[in-house]
Amino acid sequence: MSERRPTVVFFPEGAYGPTNNCVGIAEVLVGRGIRVLFVVEESFAGTLEAQGFEEALMRLAPAPEVPEEPGQFWKDFIRDTAPEFRRPTIEQLATFLLPTWTALVDGARFVNDRLTEIFGELRPDAIVQDNVVCFPAVAASGRPWARIVSCNPLEMADPDLPPVFSGYPSADRAGWEEFREEYRRTHGGLWNGFAEFVAANGSPPLGDLEFMNESPFLNLFLYPEEADYRRAMPLGPTWHRLDSCVRRAATSFEPPASLRGDGALVYFSLGSLGSADVGLMDRLIGILAGTPHRYVVSKGPQAGLIRLADNMWGEEFVPQPAILPLADLVVTHGGNNTVTESLHHGKPMVVLPLFWDQYDNAQRVDELGFGVRLDPWTCEPDELAGAIDRLLGDDAAGERLEAVGSRIRSDSGVRRAADLIEQLARTGRPVDAHR
Repeated sequence: MSERRPTVVFFPEGAYGPTNNCVGIAEVLVGRGIRVLFVVEESFAGTLEAQGFEEALMRLAPAPEVPEEPGQFWKDFIRDTAPEFRRPTIEQLATFLLPTWTALVDGARFVNDRLTEIFGELRPDAIVQDNVVCFPAVAASGRPWARIVSCNPLEMADPDLPPVFSGYPSADRAGWEEFREEYRRTHGGLWNGFAEFVAANGSPPLGDLEFMNESPFLNLFLYPEEADYRRAMPLGPTWHRLDSCVRRAATSFEPPASLRGDGALVYFSLGSLGSADVGLMDRLIGILAGTPHRYVVSKGPQAGLIRLADNMWGEEFVPQPAILPLADLVVTHGGNNTVTESLHHGKPMVVLPLFWDQYDNAQRVDELGFGVRLDPWTCEPDELAGAIDRLLGDDAAGERLEAVGSRIRSDSGVRRAADLIEQLARTGRPVDAHR
């Protein structure tokens, strides 16, 4: 390989999950002397710079009249559409999924010229994007590029697997075709127009009803082998699995004195978007307050409105990478990062899915015995408290999870991703998993 210092540009979706994944990989690359830049929304300006990275700024929509918090658009969007999350997933296709895809597609159209400018100026040796929609400027740049899938791997469709976003069981095909037909009915028109835009702006054609295409160079997906699905159609040779992608803990964590006691230590997080629903947070905190356990709570963007019980401690932002190794159990919304990081550390989960692929993650965790899936709005207090107690008392499941976590921790996904991306940046050639 050439010893020239390559440049790698990371382009994550404007949310903390994908951004944190990319940060962990980028830190390894910087340590190897590779120049790393991040393409980020203006609302994230300074966030990556504070971690030592260069930034190139862009917008996915016209600038607001008042300054934004990082990822504010999606926080507002989720808040306004939250009532739809109480519907069955097939009904959400029209009421939540379609508006979400529409907003994503609109963003890709709006930013295309700016991305073309950025890639033309930087001339990177590789572009790494973690997005669910295609940004034609990436492929049209003529630079080698990698795709990271940091959502549930049902995003890569397969006829023998449940449809993505359904939360349906893997062992029961009831409803699969009905869901797929409803997805086509509700999303076909949007997809047709977007596919034309993508092709007209220099990107390879999209697959049928796919809003993102795979890279001809390198594709990475984030899911442990023990939790992954068996496919009828194997993924292509440029696809590589990352069992986990746990970023380095930026700070240490010790439970505060107020949480010292005999109860189990439980980490509770609905993610940066889910925790914005104050009513839901209050409901769940009220249930957990009646249990004998101790809770570290990620309070999220509405931290000032959330009141914790005496057996709890929390802040707006908590150091999840430092907390998880200490936790006995995780109560989570089922975001891909938290699920895979919990498995990385061998922790059982109670999963309370809210939207997107969280239903799929919750179902997978439940059907594999790694935890329990519950409805966050309708679960009774004894259901949630009982699930926590059952999981904490299941020694056999705990030993199995610890074995899974030990195996995952033995093979650093962050380092493996950095190896593959560095190979792409230095050679400019497809990275074949079979070579």
